[in-house]
Amino acid sequence: PNDPSMAAGMCYPRPGDLIEIKRPLYQHWALYLGDGYVINVTPVDEGAPTLSVSTTSIFTRKAKVKKQLLKEVVGNDSWKVNNKYDRSRTPRPVAEIIRHAERYIDKEVSYDVLGNNCEHFVTMLRYGEEVSDQVSNTGSA
Repeated sequence: PNDPSMAAGMCYPRPGDLIEIKRPLYQHWALYLGDGYVINVTPVDEGAPTLSVSTTSIFTRKAKVKKQLLKEVVGNDSWKVNNKYDRSRTPRPVAEIIRHAERYIDKEVSYDVLGNNCEHFVTMLRYGEEVSDQVSNTGSA
């Protein structure tokens, strides 16, 4: 009866929700736009073999913002809605999040795993500021 693309026990994402995807070596983040689509930052490998979407690609300096189906981004990995910063920050209105997100589709952005990663991008859209636990765990107010 329910949609097979949603794993059992997952809550359905709402537009503006942050989606955490568990990759083998790191977490990937996307922002849910609605109708099954997310926006996310995908590293661009310059002149690298196509098979190298491995650990090396998360260290590339260029990335492209893409609108893709959630199930394509997730593949076989597990995912969950995780608006974890809502406790300390107020999300922007959904319409504003989506409008802001759509401006970035197909744009190239600079990217680096520590300073400017996929989590920074989606938190910037949702809250208007970049936040990432993966980089520093200092609980700055």
